[in-house]
Amino acid sequence: MSDHPICHIEIPATDPATLSTFYTEVFDWQIEGVDPTRNAHLFHVQRGPGGAFVQAGENTGIQPGHVLIYLFTEDIDATLAKAEELGATTLTPKTEVPYGWTAVFADPAGNRIALFSTPGHS
Repeated sequence: MSDHPICHIEIPATDPATLSTFYTEVFDWQIEGVDPTRNAHLFHVQRGPGGAFVQAGENTGIQPGHVLIYLFTEDIDATLAKAEELGATTLTPKTEVPYGWTAVFADPAGNRIALFSTPGHS
């Protein structure tokens, strides 16, 4: 069976800069930079996956309180097919992003889960 670790977490915020300051001060997380195209403040934690504080709002389709967990997969198509076979619904099909590929599905309970694959995989 393939390895599918949590590789990224997106935490929605109406003000990502303020939320990044909060987490930096409470947990000593390091802010690695800002993606201005999505107003996403990228963070790195001491252990475990990093992530981003992402802009929430009507224009982004992202809602506060809806944390998105990304799982790594070597084959997004196969993973989506297996998830759908077991009752998931694809919300965002496989999409190319600057560092690889992503997709989002809703599990049978309605939780949104994202998949990520690096350029050498698909």
